[in-house]
Amino acid sequence: MTHKVYVGESAINGHGVFAQVAFAAGDHVLAIDDSRVVDDEHPLRPELDEHEHHCDYLSDGRVVLMPLPERQINHSCDPNTYVRTLDGTRIVIARRAIQPHEEITYDYAINGEGGVAWDCHCGSSRCRGAETWADYFKLPRDLQIEYYPLLDDWFRQQYAARIAAANAGACSRAAVDPC
Repeated sequence: MTHKVYVGESAINGHGVFAQVAFAAGDHVLAIDDSRVVDDEHPLRPELDEHEHHCDYLSDGRVVLMPLPERQINHSCDPNTYVRTLDGTRIVIARRAIQPHEEITYDYAINGEGGVAWDCHCGSSRCRGAETWADYFKLPRDLQIEYYPLLDDWFRQQYAARIAAANAGACSRAAVDPC
């Protein structure tokens, strides 16, 4: 799938991943290579540049090193993709139509818990600005409801109690019932 995307300079932050071709909503944009596990037996190599230390935190504390091009996917508060595990492989899926040369983005808060905060500069009209968190549970309630259908199965299972607690009393207002 990588011939469908390329890495280039991003207006959001440094380098980004861009569509080489058009994608329709629901299209598979990129398969994520999760083969490089980071743990006590397989630590990050200290000689690597800090930009090569981009890790993803998955179910049950599993940490993987993100290779190129996936580690160059930038955050947006109005993302055009999301990530879902299908048949054991995490896939970047188009959330809406994506035009050739448009930057591929996802919201780091989707499937995120306990993530760090940063000042966002995504430039979208929905930008959360200062103190943007890579944490689903720190999103505004309406955004949690919007993103609920995009959550990966592992995230829903691992955080079922927290999701239920966050949804207590809100289910009757939800367009999608996350309870």
